[in-house]
Amino acid sequence: MNHNHHKHHHHEHMIADFKKRFWVCLIATIPILLLSPTLQQWFGISLAFKGSNYVLWAIATAVFFYGGYPFLKGFVQELRKKNPGMMTLIAVAIITAYFYSSAVVFGLSGKMFFWELATLIDIMLLGHWIEMRSVMGASRALETLVRLMPSTAHKIRPDGQLQEVPIKLLKPQDIILVKPGEKIPADGIVIEGETSVNEAMLTGESKPVYKAPGSKVIGGSINGEGSIKVKVEKTGKDSFLAQVITLVKQAQESKSKTQDLANKAARWLTLIALSGGAITFVIWYFFLGQTLSFALERSVTVMVITCPHALGLAVPLVVAVSTALAARHGFLIRDRAAFETARKLQAVVFDKTGTLTHGTFQVSDVIPIDPTINQATLLRYAASVERHSEHPIAKAIAKEVANPMEVKNFRAIPGKGAMGTIANQTVMIVSPGYLKEKNITYQSALVEKCFSEGKTVVFVLIDSSLKGAIALADTIRKASYQAVQRLKAMGIRCIMLTGDNAKVAQQVAQQLNLDDFFAEVLPHEKAQKIQWLQEQKLVVAMVGDGVNDAPALVQADIGIAIGAGTDVAIESADIILIQNDPRDVVTIIQLAKRTYGKMMQNLMWATGYNLIAIPLAAGVLYKAGILLSPAIGAVLMSLSTIIVAINARLLKLPTDVE
Repeated sequence: MNHNHHKHHHHEHMIADFKKRFWVCLIATIPILLLSPTLQQWFGISLAFKGSNYVLWAIATAVFFYGGYPFLKGFVQELRKKNPGMMTLIAVAIITAYFYSSAVVFGLSGKMFFWELATLIDIMLLGHWIEMRSVMGASRALETLVRLMPSTAHKIRPDGQLQEVPIKLLKPQDIILVKPGEKIPADGIVIEGETSVNEAMLTGESKPVYKAPGSKVIGGSINGEGSIKVKVEKTGKDSFLAQVITLVKQAQESKSKTQDLANKAARWLTLIALSGGAITFVIWYFFLGQTLSFALERSVTVMVITCPHALGLAVPLVVAVSTALAARHGFLIRDRAAFETARKLQAVVFDKTGTLTHGTFQVSDVIPIDPTINQATLLRYAASVERHSEHPIAKAIAKEVANPMEVKNFRAIPGKGAMGTIANQTVMIVSPGYLKEKNITYQSALVEKCFSEGKTVVFVLIDSSLKGAIALADTIRKASYQAVQRLKAMGIRCIMLTGDNAKVAQQVAQQLNLDDFFAEVLPHEKAQKIQWLQEQKLVVAMVGDGVNDAPALVQADIGIAIGAGTDVAIESADIILIQNDPRDVVTIIQLAKRTYGKMMQNLMWATGYNLIAIPLAAGVLYKAGILLSPAIGAVLMSLSTIIVAINARLLKLPTDVE
């Protein structure tokens, strides 16, 4: 966890460093431009004074070492890895320009390239700064996971006294008390008391799970309405949550990043620059008998021109525009490499609870069993009693009725339901387990159908006589239907992955017309399912919102977190959807495709002008009196930079999505 924090801190520090270097060098570039003989010639001004070239050299030296440091350092690292890329290309250009121009200051005949050197460093620093800002950096998922755990626990001492202890001091076999509404501090077994526990964040099970003596509880889950005593079984690194943390960590570390397109282009341009520069020098000096200074100037011009400013900005500018566009449309890009992969998606795996569905209970059926009562009366009796309960099922029933009746003597029956008195009648809302216990039987095809669909069913008793049943289900979001339809139209497979039971999963899968679904999947198995799909050679995105989704979000080629979910899911994801709208997944894919298109166009521009510039700089048309001076090369370079910048700004989202 600490390591991740440091990584994040280091990333922020690097962004600040590039920003500072950029501004310092930009200011220093002004006197370099004013003192450059070429620019003075262009604008017909004369600022030369005794020793002005030495002043120019001194400022340029400062810019070269201070501004060029990140690139020179990167150049050394790339050489060590035997993997030349962007840093090598920039370094070749600035080293050549600097040492050649310095030689000119101290006596070699030729032109100085100091202003090209300074502007090149400025633009490359700006490009890197924009790029790093748009990549939000290291994942803080592990810190957030750790925060799920409470910091203290109520330990019951052998003498029966309660003692507040930090959770790290808990040991297996300790007995702890968990009060209603508190987080459970450790994995263990209930030894006394009954309650229902919300494990949705950890297991994806949408309904609270009933716990009685002998039931297992998971650290980090939330206790419902009853107090329980728990015997601690696992703490620290053995706990369920710690294992999820380990999974996230492993998946993060094993995740490969797609290599930047610009880096590949840079590698080729480095080879072209070095070989082009060398060939130019050899031909002019040895074969065409030109002077050393002429051959050198041609060679240096080729090497400086080959490092296009535009290439340094081609990708970062598009990234900055697409990141801003994304944020405006309600999703945040945390990992650019993964975002770029979105255009190649072949399968999208959705978590069920809270992603495809609302993640909350809603009344789906009201079924009278006794013919003397109608649906409205049955629901009103139930809602009036449930209004006094904090249980999620109770809340869902209570909100269905606007005019409840007066209830006296309300009390919760832990794990079984609730009861109260309405107009001198005892009204009970109870679980199927209670009916079994009391041997109450009923005949109802509708109730059986609700059970077969995996719905949660509660029964209403008035004065111990069974009057009817109310079924609740987690309903599907309207947006889910459209999202699945659009994705399938794009040829992308839609799959659901859930910890919920198979009946419920099958219902949802059928209604949404999904290609496939996996049900009753434990959190540690979710990442395995994603891996299995990847082994089928599919590029996979995972969309989820719970802690239990974190390892799967990290394992997937792209992890997309639904923003109203937990911090952990958000921190493990590459892309975060601020609204709970699965249709945004479609928007992401479309934006990724368009972003990639713009990057390709920009790279074509940034590298394409070299096809003309390099031969001209080498002096191919020298005989025809056309010789590309370094200054004209720089103008061409600026032109391609402007084209790239304008093109990046033209990036738009498809109108049907807006």
